[in-house]
Amino acid sequence: MTTAQNPRAWRRERTFVPFRLPDTIAALPRRPFEFSPAGRDAAAAASLEPRALFHRLLRDQESEASLLLSRRILHAFLPSDGEHPEDGPYAAAEPEAAAAIIAAQVDEVRAELAGTADALGRPDPESREAVVRQRAPLALLGGCWLDHVSQPATQPSVIVNRLFTHHLTLRGPGNGKRGLAHLRRQALETEGVHLPSIAAVDFLDKARARPLTALHGCFYLALSRLPANFLPEVVGVHYAFFALGTDNLLTGTAPPLSEQRLREALVAYLALAGPDERRRLRAAVRLTLDLEREHTAMLTELASFRAGLSLEAKVAEIIARHAPLAGTQHGGVRVGDRLLSDIFGAPGPARGEATAPGLAAFLTEFRDSRYLRPTGSGDGGCRFTDAMRFGGPMFGIFDEREAATFRAWATRVHAGERPVIEIPPDTVGDEQAARWSTALARSAPADVVVAEADPRDHRALFHRLVNIENFPNTLPLAAERAEQCFQDAEILFVHGSGGRYTDATWFDYSPQALYERAERIYWEKLVEPYRPLEEIPDRDEVLFRQSTYYLTYLIDGAWLHRLATLGHDERESDGMLFSIYADEMGNGDLRKNHITLTHRVLASAGIELPHIRDEAFMEQDELPDDLYGFALQQLCMCLFPDRFYNEILGYNLAIEMFGSGEMRLHEIQKLRHHGIDTCYEQAHLTIDNFSAGHAKQAADIIVSHLDGVRRTLGEAAVAAEWRRVWRGYASFAYFLEQPMLKEIAAAPDTASPAPPPPGDDTVSELVI
Repeated sequence: MTTAQNPRAWRRERTFVPFRLPDTIAALPRRPFEFSPAGRDAAAAASLEPRALFHRLLRDQESEASLLLSRRILHAFLPSDGEHPEDGPYAAAEPEAAAAIIAAQVDEVRAELAGTADALGRPDPESREAVVRQRAPLALLGGCWLDHVSQPATQPSVIVNRLFTHHLTLRGPGNGKRGLAHLRRQALETEGVHLPSIAAVDFLDKARARPLTALHGCFYLALSRLPANFLPEVVGVHYAFFALGTDNLLTGTAPPLSEQRLREALVAYLALAGPDERRRLRAAVRLTLDLEREHTAMLTELASFRAGLSLEAKVAEIIARHAPLAGTQHGGVRVGDRLLSDIFGAPGPARGEATAPGLAAFLTEFRDSRYLRPTGSGDGGCRFTDAMRFGGPMFGIFDEREAATFRAWATRVHAGERPVIEIPPDTVGDEQAARWSTALARSAPADVVVAEADPRDHRALFHRLVNIENFPNTLPLAAERAEQCFQDAEILFVHGSGGRYTDATWFDYSPQALYERAERIYWEKLVEPYRPLEEIPDRDEVLFRQSTYYLTYLIDGAWLHRLATLGHDERESDGMLFSIYADEMGNGDLRKNHITLTHRVLASAGIELPHIRDEAFMEQDELPDDLYGFALQQLCMCLFPDRFYNEILGYNLAIEMFGSGEMRLHEIQKLRHHGIDTCYEQAHLTIDNFSAGHAKQAADIIVSHLDGVRRTLGEAAVAAEWRRVWRGYASFAYFLEQPMLKEIAAAPDTASPAPPPPGDDTVSELVI
């Protein structure tokens, strides 16, 4: 007998402790981290050179290797388990008192760094710019550890939602130009520091980041990749970094989060934390304070180094920075008996820099060459500096500060000054960086397990996807499964018009065509067919139907939770998608959080379940097995926000449109009749409207994205992007429109119909 024939046939004896609100989790249980042999090998082959590692973590958020590197970095930086002498009074203190102990420790270091920051504000302008530029990567990374803290495994946690309100503030509520990254860029530009996007390939070069800066950045990025497993460390780092406010001290800007708000979140966490979580939190606070002390000490060293450079050394530094990019463009220019293209054209040491002795020798020859002899024009010029003027062959190569350095040097040469040229090596921060690099090279976390992913069934796969931080070896399976579904769903490009609630038939894209299709679906398929039910099914049947929806309700918003993270949030559509996700999570307000609403409905219906993150959920006996396929597709595609960006846009349109209309209204009617909470259904009925709600926003997002594609890649690129967007829409319809798919498969004239989605062959409808 199937579940469709007997609504209670799926029940088994319950063997778990049910989850109940509020979600007071302070840390996930410690679990191993599983990586496949291929993932292990890819991580082993990755460069641990600080800059390369920084770029890898920032740009790659989808691979096993990136997660394994993150685990190794956290193991290298975080102290090993064990008591600390300072933790005695703190461990047993009430939350407010424990928070006061931490705050006092941070205040002490802040007072120390305030003096350092004041001194760093007084150097000459050139040294000051070097200090601000060097700090920029860490200033712009601030808060990245909150990017993935809200996820299926952690919602609707009390502390995660407090942190999410901070995340919204840091991003700029409703306006990215009010966000921390934008405000810090403005402060940098005021200091004369103009940098490309943090994800740009030349970002660290333009920031002139030292290895120590890159390594500190790697720690914060690694924490952002595994926040569910390192929640105590996230809370500790978050409080210490922003309460300390190194960047605000350096630039004289207002803190983005007040100490009071930070303290309130800290107290809230300490009220939830056990002894182990408290120890881990304080260890993370101490580490953050040590890192910030270490970095400001490096900035002081940098300012001193810059102030002590001779004019010749500054000239050498500029040449070393630019010469490797000149290639063979110097033509027949000679210095001494060598062609300039021979001196600088060939690849040199790391990042193309010439050696100090080689540069010293070159500058000794160059200052006596004809290129630095006065032109006699009376303005102190020479052929070299004249070439930098408008119309000259080197116009625009050097910025004004660099050109001024060359002019000052030429003036001194013309005055007859010929000091011995000595170029001190720039080793600022290298001793500390070497210590961290050594720790990273030796890092071998004991909780890393190498094994192929082999989930026994849909329940096990669901558990792995929810807890993907612990099961990165499941990523290849997830990518394959998502891609296969997208391909199979393209059958609806031809047959989709028969859908009861969707129409995925193909049409050529234009903004007007998209809006017209969406409006027609909204009115003709979702709104106009509605008539109140004349007969309400009995309570058991209503509860069974609801039980087929709850698996997807419990991961509401998951398709968007990895979008718009640091380095992946520069399109207008990214911010718009993040706003929708924030709404799904109640913007940090637990009362409005859609996962909270789901648990309210479950409680009112008398349905008891473990949390989806718990292993016990694999054994739950309330939700039938037949519906896992749809939830699995959502969890699979969301793990690849770059690879499946277009598909997620189309899927988002489909799921947000479906929030309104006939089925939602019928469910509300049935639930009210049987005294079951309608808060979840009611919330979606209002928030997903096509006037100004999520459904309309979803269409606007697609238009915005494709307009950006057209402007950057041209009209021809839009068609390929659009096809992927629309198959994302079709993938939602593929699960929803089961009766139609069965008719397509049975039709004799259907050529090679796609199979129905696995695990969804007994349920005719879904409500999302």
